[in-house]
Amino acid sequence: MAALAWLLIPLFAAVGAAIWGSWAARNRTTGDISELAGYTRFREAMEKSHSGSDVL
Repeated sequence: MAALAWLLIPLFAAVGAAIWGSWAARNRTTGDISELAGYTRFREAMEKSHSGSDVL
């Protein structure tokens, strides 16, 4: 019975590593689109000419 336990420990570790690996490699591009759109709006706002007085 002890030998079976020692064989199951690496098996559970391998299954856990496979689950963690698939979770770590998941596709995370869904949030990038909104972040890029926000960055584009920020860049456009910074490129606009200032309507007030030039204060340095």
